[in-house]
Amino acid sequence: MESIRPVESLLAQIDAARARPAAGSQSGGFGAAMAEALNKVSQTQNGAADLQSRFQMEDPKVGLEDTMLAMNKASLGFQGLLQTRNKLVQAYSEIMNMQV
Repeated sequence: MESIRPVESLLAQIDAARARPAAGSQSGGFGAAMAEALNKVSQTQNGAADLQSRFQMEDPKVGLEDTMLAMNKASLGFQGLLQTRNKLVQAYSEIMNMQV
């Protein structure tokens, strides 16, 4: 259940951004949520790389299960952000191809 919490947090942030009224001078919003999500995924990937390195160096405090779980969490977070980026690029392309 712990691996679902970051995804639920991101969804809650997106819902909160939708509920706010649109304003040009608004700080935060979707861009800030994406930046925060990128930072969290980066931290998760760095943590997984650290665990992998420690496991390879045969650190007795690091188990295979913890390492694999961290690597899968990092992969899942990255795939989610990649799909979000792809959808944004697709939406941008569709908007740019619209005839005015």
